[in-house]
Amino acid sequence: MLMRVNALLEDLSWRGLIAHSTDLDALGAHLDQGPVRFYVGFDPTAQSVHTGNLVQILLAKRLQDAGHRPFLLVGGATGLIGDPKESGERVMNTKELVHEWVDKIRAQVSGYVSFEGENAATMVNNYDWTANMSVLDFLRDVGKHFPVNRMLARDVVARRLEAGISYTEFSYVLLQSMDYRELNRRHGVTLQTGGSDQWGNIAAGVELIRRSDQRRVHAMATPLLTKADGTKFGKTESGTVWLDANLTSPYAMYQFFLNAEDAKVVDYLKVFSFRGREEIEALEQATLEAPFKRAAQRALADDVTELVHGRSERDAAVAAAAALFGRGALEELTEHTLTSVAREVGGGSFDGDASIVDVLVAGGVVDSRGAARRAVAEGGAYLNNQRVEDPDLVVGADRLLHGRFAVVRRGRKTVGVAERA
Repeated sequence: MLMRVNALLEDLSWRGLIAHSTDLDALGAHLDQGPVRFYVGFDPTAQSVHTGNLVQILLAKRLQDAGHRPFLLVGGATGLIGDPKESGERVMNTKELVHEWVDKIRAQVSGYVSFEGENAATMVNNYDWTANMSVLDFLRDVGKHFPVNRMLARDVVARRLEAGISYTEFSYVLLQSMDYRELNRRHGVTLQTGGSDQWGNIAAGVELIRRSDQRRVHAMATPLLTKADGTKFGKTESGTVWLDANLTSPYAMYQFFLNAEDAKVVDYLKVFSFRGREEIEALEQATLEAPFKRAAQRALADDVTELVHGRSERDAAVAAAAALFGRGALEELTEHTLTSVAREVGGGSFDGDASIVDVLVAGGVVDSRGAARRAVAEGGAYLNNQRVEDPDLVVGADRLLHGRFAVVRRGRKTVGVAERA
């Protein structure tokens, strides 16, 4: 059932999902005439999409839930080129690697929308209409419509000019613009969405269709999410938060969102959660009144982890977080979950049967054998949530979780995992 535009755009605006639009009133009228066919693109510049991409994926789901039809584009062609970065030229990956990543990303993003019903989603690859296009045809049919002075004025290009930018990356905007025109011609797509960092490319596609085909189409971009200090959201000390469980475990993802700042957590809930306005506002109030309970953070971590990895992995992440700090049974955690926890909290290995002193050092909760002995003497050392009283305790396989892991803790909050080699 088609959601009327007043409700749809009002909800998107309240969630902070509209940063730019070609003409919001005209887009509203167009959506009211729907269902509208829209597209969002993902370039395979890595083997997985990340939390920044998730904003666009979930926007596509919201639009589909409102009755519109998504086209999800994975850029097998544009991924070979790379959108200009402010930091410098991208490394050009091999065609074989890019095509491998295309398959992985197609599988990832397809899990968030429906491919059934009247507004079923469609997956497309711009390599299909780009690979066999000649240079002459490209220059005559696409390049002719792009004034160089306007291309030079693009922010990222202007900032790169002094250090240098290749013609390859300079021309990326032509390829992405051609995608919009091709989808408009082939499938009647009349709306493109994306992040605000792509707004120049998105708007250029709208202009190409106007210049070459004399058609009016629409575009909308979401703001880039940031932390309270203005830095980019979705980055940690260990790197990007990926949606691929092999790159960022469900436990790590849960912890990332659980640690969201009070000042930003409600903004993140609006973007990543499908909870309604009343419920989110109640969580906002709870955060103001009792921030130490972290009600909004728990809701956010629950929702995103379940959405990306499923309920069972979310439940395992919750159980692991509780068990690590003595509020649950470590013995009930699976080997898979403990492996993820070990990778996230850090720690080293020890050989064979080792003393608890060596295991505490290996787990990274103390920095020396002397400190380990003091922790035991003071009653602040724990092995698998059991207080250690004997500094000469030998940790054999029978004391390890799954015969491999020793979860060690100093005091209430310093936790590590040591693994038997």
